[in-house]
Amino acid sequence: MELYHVLNRGVDKRSIFMEDGDRVRFVNGLYTFNDDLPANNTRFLLARSHAGLVEHYDRNCLVDIHGWCIMGNHYHLLLSERDEGGLTKFITKLNVGYAKYFNKKYERTGTLFESRTKKVLINNDAHFLHILHYIHLNPLDFLKGAEDWRELEIRNVASALKHLDNYRWSSFADYCGKKNFPSVISPDLFKDFFGDYRAAISSYLKDMETETLRDLMLE
Repeated sequence: MELYHVLNRGVDKRSIFMEDGDRVRFVNGLYTFNDDLPANNTRFLLARSHAGLVEHYDRNCLVDIHGWCIMGNHYHLLLSERDEGGLTKFITKLNVGYAKYFNKKYERTGTLFESRTKKVLINNDAHFLHILHYIHLNPLDFLKGAEDWRELEIRNVASALKHLDNYRWSSFADYCGKKNFPSVISPDLFKDFFGDYRAAISSYLKDMETETLRDLMLE
């Protein structure tokens, strides 16, 4: 199995999630576009979802989604493909589907995303241990006093954890046992490795001073 960190952002670093309805729409896309049906036949929910619930149906998944996070102008995914070509097919359906929705809703035209989606192969143990935490820590960009987490500076670990607990637009809550969007992710790979995930990320935050982590920061 090959594991990829997949990310893209808005063109000119513009916001691509203007309000919670957009975020729900994108998360629903993570579920419904993860299907080998052609995009124009995908049984998609146009923001019909209530409280983040996703409609369940039988499907043939293109990828396993091991983790995700959406921010203001970009997203992060942690993916492995189930069949050859599944990764590319899924990303294309996800990006094109969301861009069409966004452009129609906000009466705009043209490219929404900055460039071709970046795919980073997770090819060593250190990167594997780090990547899910990195994706889940992105919302600390919105917490005053924690904006420098990529520089390994966290003033208050308890405050950081509380902020992550309250940020619903990632897979963090589901990994910590709080059902948020559980149907989107395939958590077994990392749950088997980390066990108590909240305790693992708490320990990770406390150890952020190490130079080893500094070398793995991606942005």
